[in-house]
Formats: sequence, C-alpha cells, structure tokens
Amino acid sequence: MNNADSKPVEIDVNAITRVSGLLTSAPNSKACLVVAHGAGAGMTHPFMANLATDLCKRGIATLRYQFPYMEKHGRRPDPPALCHATVRAAVEAAHALLPSLPLFAGGKSFGGRMTSQAQAANPLPQVRGLAFLGFPLHPPKQPSDSRAAHLLKVQVPMLFLQGARDVYAEPDLLNPLITLLAGRATLMLLPDADHSFHVPARSAFTNSQINDDMINALAGWMGAVARR
Repeated sequence: MNNADSKPVEIDVNAITRVSGLLTSAPNSKACLVVAHGAGAGMTHPFMANLATDLCKRGIATLRYQFPYMEKHGRRPDPPALCHATVRAAVEAAHALLPSLPLFAGGKSFGGRMTSQAQAANPLPQVRGLAFLGFPLHPPKQPSDSRAAHLLKVQVPMLFLQGARDVYAEPDLLNPLITLLAGRATLMLLPDADHSFHVPARSAFTNSQINDDMINALAGWMGAVARR
C-alpha cells in the first residue's frame, strides 16, 4: 500500500466565510468520503485522524473539514443553514480535487446530522450515499425520534454505524427508524461500544476490534454502493 498523502485544503463557504480542510488520499483510492467532525471536536481530533488513515489503507480517500465555529475555536455550533452550506462547499471541493472518484458524505455525530439535513434540503451533487458515525438521534436521557424526520427525504443509501451502548440512539427508537427507511438504510451495530466507539474494560471486545469492524463495514459498504 502506498503511503497516504495528506494536504491542507481551503474551502470557500460563501463570500465572507472560508474553512480549512485536510485531504488524505493515496494513488490507489477508489472512492472519497467527505467527513464532518462532531460538535465538540474538530477535524484534527484523534478519532478523525485515525479514521482518515484507516480508510486510506483500504483505498478510501477522505476530505475532513471544519465548520466555521470550530475554525474560530468557538464552542457554540453555527446555525444549521451555515452548517449545511459548509457541507455543500466541502462536497464541491472534494469533487474538484478528485473528480474521478465516487463521492460519499457524512460525519461523526453532529457532523453526520448536518450532512443528512443538507442532503434532505437539496441533494448534494455527485454524492452516492451518506455514512453516519454515531448518528445523534436524540440527546442523552431524552429519547425521541424527532431529529430523524428529515431522513425520510433522503433518497440515497445510508449507513448507520452505531455503538450498542450509544446513549444518543436508543435501540427502541433506532431500529424502527431503520425499518422505516427500508432499503435505503443499513445498520451496523457495534457490540458494547458507546457514542465514541469505546468499549468498557469488562467487554469481550477491544477498542481496536471495534474500530476495525467499523472501518471494514464502512469501506465495504462504500465499495458496494459505488459499484451499483
């Protein structure tokens, strides 16, 4: 496998807003995932960096990027409309950088939800499917499926990678949602994992095993969708 090549990218969201991105790719890349960070940590968080490295080893390029509030080192997420515009700008940048590769979009928690909202509002050009790394169906201890209503408008394939102990997605609400989305949705439930894909010390699984399963499922699903 060729060594991954990571390079900084500048993404123009609108006339006054520009954000940073990181493109990780290798000569053998066969698809690209445009991936957004979670609400509390940016694109350089170890989870995001490891995701890019692990996917690159499996022939998947990634474009990680910042939301404007994270670019400014703020804590309060931007209004949804600005987040959606950022998602759209990042997808356009990825297509310009790697025009021959099938495109996918998604993100960790909040980033995945902003991506799906953008897709539901107006389909993202060239995007074949959406991948969610811990979709935040509801806040902890506040079970509800109201955040999922927009997903019914998404017409591309969706992959939900969820920890079985994720307090942001109660199984009693998540499973009916996957059923409702029918053939468009695929659920990969990772045993004992929480919202950060970590397992407790008593688990029969290790964090490394959970990560490998998650990465293999993501790369395999992208490959299958790209071949359709």
